[in-house]
Amino acid sequence: MVRPLGALLALALAAEGCAPAPADTKAVRVGIILTYSGPDASIGEAIDRGAELYRRLHARELPPGVELQLVKRDETGPSPDVAKRLARELVVREQVQILTGGQWTPNVSAIAPLATEASVPYVVMSSGTASTTRLSPFLFRVAFTTWQHSYPLGQWAARNGLRRVSTVVSDYAAGADAEEAFVRGFTDAGGTIVSKVRAPLRTADFVPFLERVRRDRPQAVYGFNPGGPEATRFIKAYHDLGLAASGIALIGPNAIVPDDELANMGEAAIGVISASHYSAAGDRPANETFVGEWKKAYGAESVPNYFAVGGWDGMAAIFHLIREQNGEIDPARSRQLLASWSNPDSPRGPMRIDPDSRDVIHNIYIRRVEKVGGELRNVEFATLPAVKDPWKELHPDAP
Repeated sequence: MVRPLGALLALALAAEGCAPAPADTKAVRVGIILTYSGPDASIGEAIDRGAELYRRLHARELPPGVELQLVKRDETGPSPDVAKRLARELVVREQVQILTGGQWTPNVSAIAPLATEASVPYVVMSSGTASTTRLSPFLFRVAFTTWQHSYPLGQWAARNGLRRVSTVVSDYAAGADAEEAFVRGFTDAGGTIVSKVRAPLRTADFVPFLERVRRDRPQAVYGFNPGGPEATRFIKAYHDLGLAASGIALIGPNAIVPDDELANMGEAAIGVISASHYSAAGDRPANETFVGEWKKAYGAESVPNYFAVGGWDGMAAIFHLIREQNGEIDPARSRQLLASWSNPDSPRGPMRIDPDSRDVIHNIYIRRVEKVGGELRNVEFATLPAVKDPWKELHPDAP
């Protein structure tokens, strides 16, 4: 017989008791599931570093006698079965009161039903597939959605002289989501899609896929991949094929030119236009402070990216839950608090949670890779304020 998660949790509490804490300390246990090993570990590391940096710098803001215990698990990559097992272990054995992380959409989709069953708040720091928040009433996203980046980018591209575009995206849920978003925004604004190409996740060589679109002679290519080293491989293949030199522009969401990969991409990235909710070059006091503290903690050459900001803001939301409840985490109260949470001083700019969708609302910046002071940067040159997730507005009844 398969026992429901609630019953398993009750048995675990009765058999093992809570993890010991000093008599004068109240422990709030938070489980974080990320990819800490394998080819995508750099993404998980960035999220983790952002979360840990916030935790260290704001530790004194916790209520007196309350301690945040962060319990980490390595999902190893886009592995739904592994993620589901780890989430169950964190809730049942480790007795965490809050779940967070959320690097991969397939993994988040596997964890969401467990969050519902166990009534555990789940703060998603990364996964951008638009429909994700509809998987559980306990799931709240502080990161972004692919539609927030790619739909307005499509509209911007069509309104700024691009009429014929090909798409090249990674073949997984987020890639399909990004492609659909860009195509919808671009065609709604009068553009034409010349061709669509899908590349397998973790593609080592993008040349064969970009070769297909080169033959179609579009004005631009819209690209999407998970970011990290895969983004660098994409940019270098684009450059090596001579697409930029032949006048074919490259546009995409933040994932194609992450701030921390620009140095690895080199001058091949110059001129790439992207849409994002964050840039390390953003001219905002909160961002300047964040970048400065990041470099103190992780080295002068280290650069935070949008994954890192997801970790930072996710931990800020968790601190809000702990402070407002004085360390006594109640599921129903936590949902209310997250639904009304806002942060006017995020490194990304003002942000808040939409109480109806449990998704983030924030500015979207149109950026261009430029060399500034000898360094490559994503320079913001246009701002779209307070962008909601367009997918939910266009698909109000979709699951």
